[in-house]
Amino acid sequence: MKRKILISSGGSGGHVIPASIFYEHLKNEFDVFFTVDKRGTKFLNLKKYKATVIDTPKLMNNLFLLPLNFFGFFFSIIKSLIFLKKNKIDILISTGGYMSLPFCITAKILNITIYLFEPNMVLGRANNFFLKYCKKIFCYSNEIINFPLKYMNRILLINPLLRKEFYSIVPNNKEAINKEITFLIIGGSQGAKFFNNELKNTVIEISKKYKLNILQQTDFSNIENLKNFYNENKIDYQLFSFEENIISLISKANLCITRAGASTLSELTYLNVPYLAIPYPLAKDNHQYQNALFYKNKDCCWILQQDQLKNKVLANFLINIINDKDDYLNKKKNMEKFSNKNTWHNINKKLINTINEN
Repeated sequence: MKRKILISSGGSGGHVIPASIFYEHLKNEFDVFFTVDKRGTKFLNLKKYKATVIDTPKLMNNLFLLPLNFFGFFFSIIKSLIFLKKNKIDILISTGGYMSLPFCITAKILNITIYLFEPNMVLGRANNFFLKYCKKIFCYSNEIINFPLKYMNRILLINPLLRKEFYSIVPNNKEAINKEITFLIIGGSQGAKFFNNELKNTVIEISKKYKLNILQQTDFSNIENLKNFYNENKIDYQLFSFEENIISLISKANLCITRAGASTLSELTYLNVPYLAIPYPLAKDNHQYQNALFYKNKDCCWILQQDQLKNKVLANFLINIINDKDDYLNKKKNMEKFSNKNTWHNINKKLINTINEN
């Protein structure tokens, strides 16, 4: 009889997309269940993954609502306990975040084997709390900030998780940028209002020197605003939302401006698209900056802090990137080197072997 695994996720795409990748890797070997909260449903095909929605309130979101949220949190623990017992779950894989807490708590109570996942370069608070109870924690690096030394032996290194369709796309082989540039602008699963507004002057400056084709991720509230801007300035563009499949768009780009979510950076790196990371400054524990720094230290990208982007700093920085052909091509070479062992088969084998050994 196949062992039963629950993959628990929710919140942002940074949690939900890796959870769906775990599901695809494990579904043929194990009997896999999937739970997600209401926020996470917009990043997941509920029918494809047969996901159960169990919401978890954020306790400290509003002090006035704390008593109500506490009751809701306790109720989510009860629902998690019922789910685990009813489905006779043997193993829990948690992708982190506060929405994972009820399942981790109940898994500990029921003595269910717990695996954690930490894609960021700063240990998440929920993962930090449950580290002592987990069998292993899947990570991309063993140099994670705030990781307790006494639990280092629980780290199991894996290559960055990518959706299976990424492996069927030929990585970007375009050489140095010439007079025509395809710019990809990615704001992440939670969008980036800063990108919608602050990049306009930069785009105009660069369009004076180069022919631009802009591929920009945005939310529905900004579509008309951006359409008008690009039409007025006679710049070719294509707008898309986070929910859309952006794999083909990434492969078309010469250069990308992006936030620094772990999934986004691993996708860009795998597809050999040089990128300038502008980390979201309010990300918890500044983890987006540390994510970008991980790749910068391998000479795979550039970084600018959001508070540095005054006057024409961003435009000048990007023009320097375009003009420095050697540096641009070196970034592509280092990304290719970093990703050369990242295959679906290698990750699949490691995940299955790890779970079967324990």
